[in-house]
Amino acid sequence: MNFNLNDTAPCGTDHRYVVIMAGGKGERFWPVSRQATPKQLITLLGTRSLLQQAVDRVLPIVQASHIFVITNVVQAPAVRQQLPELPSENIIAEPCGRDTCAAVTLGGAIAASRDLDAVIAVLSADHLIPTVETFRQTLLDAFTLAGQLDVLITLGIRPTEPATGYGYIQLGEPVAENKSFHKALRFVEKPNLETAQKYLASGDYRWNAGMFVWSCDSLFKALSIHQPVMAKAFQRWKNAATQSWKKLDATLEAEYPGITKISIDFALMEKAQNILAADANFLWDDLGSWPALTRHLQHDSNGNCSNTHCVTVDAKNNLIFDTRKTTPRSLISLLGIHDSVIVFTDDAALIAAKSESQRIKEIVAKISADPEFKNLI
Repeated sequence: MNFNLNDTAPCGTDHRYVVIMAGGKGERFWPVSRQATPKQLITLLGTRSLLQQAVDRVLPIVQASHIFVITNVVQAPAVRQQLPELPSENIIAEPCGRDTCAAVTLGGAIAASRDLDAVIAVLSADHLIPTVETFRQTLLDAFTLAGQLDVLITLGIRPTEPATGYGYIQLGEPVAENKSFHKALRFVEKPNLETAQKYLASGDYRWNAGMFVWSCDSLFKALSIHQPVMAKAFQRWKNAATQSWKKLDATLEAEYPGITKISIDFALMEKAQNILAADANFLWDDLGSWPALTRHLQHDSNGNCSNTHCVTVDAKNNLIFDTRKTTPRSLISLLGIHDSVIVFTDDAALIAAKSESQRIKEIVAKISADPEFKNLI
């Protein structure tokens, strides 16, 4: 693979930008998450929401004015309330959801309207990354490389188990400029267990975490080749953003409903030939469902974990999560309950088998069809 060096110097602070994708329907962590406050806007671990943590992670290396959050019209007010450190206009509400290619194109267009030499990191709002300093160093290295080379960089996470819920990236040879970055040989959709076990054993595969770094120029070139319709939208949205935010809003309202839904993986990453993958070694979790929290909460001797005080008898491997603000604190007792998720809020409760946690959206759908309780979604 041949990479073309740009004439620009390695990416400095002035040219670093971050686009954080913060949409979602709030289904998987119901009843704590809702449509207006999905997973990234609630506090599951620590004292800050996942979105706030995502911004906290990059603020030391990227100016606040260079951080954009792409969300939707329902969630935009809560996003602005949670992120007072960002300029209000940096919270961009998509008129409707059109998958990640549209969101990435929009973020790139806005960054390009500010700085044609911008190098952009595209991140998700709902990831948990405990090893923050290692993450920052990986991002800084990616910024530098993307500022020097005509490449599209994806951050690959070293797998710790044969997970079947993630896509995978096969690593090729390292690039000369930085041995932590490799040619990406191929992207693989979510494999079955046997295939995932082979990937883990080979050592050549990384989880596809959906985090990317590229220059505006490289993004536009790739769109022009593989998604020419979106490349034209990039130009229009950049020009609109250059004129005014009001002009951009009006342009998006007119154009967004007609955009074809497609992910950035299908649109670009599985087609382009100039893909690099960072061999990232920071800890990462996308917290895809309630049971994922058990990886980050303290367990008792029977495998129960909770964010509140519990009394258990013959209860094993349960997750108990309570967000009620009762005074004095409510006591939760479990007797003979195994392998369950038990969640309380002020207006709803969930009791589910861990093995069925991916079906919570069915509960949400049923509630949304009930006029008496649809306000709970």
